[in-house]
Amino acid sequence: MKQFRVENLNSTYGEKVLFNDVSFLITAGDRVGLIGVNGSGKTSLLNAISGVAPADSGTVTTQNDYRIGYLTQSPTLDDNALVMDAILSGEQPVFQTIRNYENALRQFSNQPTDEKVAQNFEKAQDAMDRDDAWTTESQIKTILTQLHMPDLHHKISDLSGGQRKRVGLAQVLIEAPDLLILDEPTNHLDFDSIAWLEKYLSSYKGAVLTVTHDRYFLDAVATRIFELSFGDLFEYQGNYQDYMQKKAERVAQNQLAEHKQQQLYKQELAWMRKSARARTTKQKGRENAFAELASQMGTLQTDEDVTVNLGQQRLGKKVIVIEHAGIQFGDKTILNDFNLRVSAGDRIGITGANGAGKSTFLNAIAGLVPLTSGMIELGDTVKMAYYTQMTEEIPDDKRVIAYLTDVAGSVKDKDGNQISVSELLEQFLFPPFMHGTLIRKLSGGEKRRLYLLKLLLQQPNVLLLDEPTNDLDIGTLTVLEDFLSNFDGAVITVSHDRYFLDKVANQLYMFEGNGVVNRFDGLFSAYLATHETVNQVKVNKPKPIIVNQSTKKKLTYNEKKEWETIETDIEKLENRINEIPDEMATFGTDYVKLGDLQQELDQLNENLENKMDRWEYLSDIVENS
Repeated sequence: MKQFRVENLNSTYGEKVLFNDVSFLITAGDRVGLIGVNGSGKTSLLNAISGVAPADSGTVTTQNDYRIGYLTQSPTLDDNALVMDAILSGEQPVFQTIRNYENALRQFSNQPTDEKVAQNFEKAQDAMDRDDAWTTESQIKTILTQLHMPDLHHKISDLSGGQRKRVGLAQVLIEAPDLLILDEPTNHLDFDSIAWLEKYLSSYKGAVLTVTHDRYFLDAVATRIFELSFGDLFEYQGNYQDYMQKKAERVAQNQLAEHKQQQLYKQELAWMRKSARARTTKQKGRENAFAELASQMGTLQTDEDVTVNLGQQRLGKKVIVIEHAGIQFGDKTILNDFNLRVSAGDRIGITGANGAGKSTFLNAIAGLVPLTSGMIELGDTVKMAYYTQMTEEIPDDKRVIAYLTDVAGSVKDKDGNQISVSELLEQFLFPPFMHGTLIRKLSGGEKRRLYLLKLLLQQPNVLLLDEPTNDLDIGTLTVLEDFLSNFDGAVITVSHDRYFLDKVANQLYMFEGNGVVNRFDGLFSAYLATHETVNQVKVNKPKPIIVNQSTKKKLTYNEKKEWETIETDIEKLENRINEIPDEMATFGTDYVKLGDLQQELDQLNENLENKMDRWEYLSDIVENS
């Protein structure tokens, strides 16, 4: 069994310790979730163990043939390459076989009468048979389809940031390395793609190490959790739920230990004061022990969330009124005769297909994008804050606390008590030693957290949040969720994070594209349950990406065996599909059994569709051979 061993890894950034004497072992089949607040060093740790940016000291040990695939937050891709070329850029021999075949196919398509070109094409086909590359190409097709990849013949330079991320993800999945390192893999994925990725990684034969803010994803995939906190790495067995329980136990134990330390400190302090004149040489050791104990007091560090309970201006009855709104960009329809009335206390979640216009909708409410038709009116008492996907420009030479005191030196909570900026910084997981830090020393995630806090410091009564989970760590999201639960104003948030939507929204508007917006009252998990499968979240099922196989001349050995039984398999599936409706009729109101049968029927229909696709593919080869 292949192993990945890290021993005594150390790294600092300026005066900040990112990780201190970190050691761990990852073996095949492990699926590890790495979590920690922004700026704790998660990405630096991934860079160190992948070899992108080595640590200051420590060792990483693997077998000689051990392969690592690393998906960064912003994958580095050749802008001049086509999507397919980028995906097949790995060093595995089978990739070279497929690349040679694709090149030979293109030449043969352009010069079918050239004898030399035809011979090269014949050799390329034989190599595909020899290396069983047709199977690999079929796997590539599945991955590309499930990730909703763009046209394989597009240039990388023409892709959006989200599309580039999906190309990078497809690239590392197709390479199938011994260790998959994934930094925020669910960013820019639709819900059905996330559900597919969860299943794919749960059965992955190699090891997986992932950084993600998606807590449902961690719950479904992870078998171990690593937490990076103040330079130390803590390990927990199990998924995210297990981590939450065990983390609470660890913090409680630490707090109990410090409480006992405090009691001992008080006793020793009393002794020092009382016995100062009676000390002897024998008591010198006790004096030294007291000095050591005193120096350790108050050093307990936790990154637990703290309740944030800010006050805000009164919000009148009229908040946001949208009537017959339409937004059109050329031939693309974003909104069509859309109506919405927002009241104080509303929690509205905006989600749905990528590119359907969710951010444009928030921009329209904020007055940044004009409507093509209809109107949006804000109430007189509305004080809005808009957390956009792009952080405002922050002066690098400014200190953290000064950036906030430019807005206010303090604010009041709901009870009228003054809360200082320093207290707010601590509540948003900026410990006291960071308050005077220059902003240029912050990580990207820490800058996003600081930007969010500045908006909240303005004490708005209407919040617009555009994909906050893309940049904020789990700890900050927990603080934000807690803040929103006590927030008296209205919240409209765009998000693809299922956990976050469940926590902050009870009205959902699903943007399906082409101006279609559907409403659902309730939690997002309930919405998914009513639609039976995550794949049905999208109205338009993605069209499969066709990888050219039609020119293949003969079946491989395994395909011959499959061809011999495929019609029998199809017949069995059809017979079972026909039986299930009769069985369902006999169970009346037994909804548990009916649900099981419906689930079986859905799976059978999917299996039948896949079998029919295979039959069509194999029959084409048989007919042309």
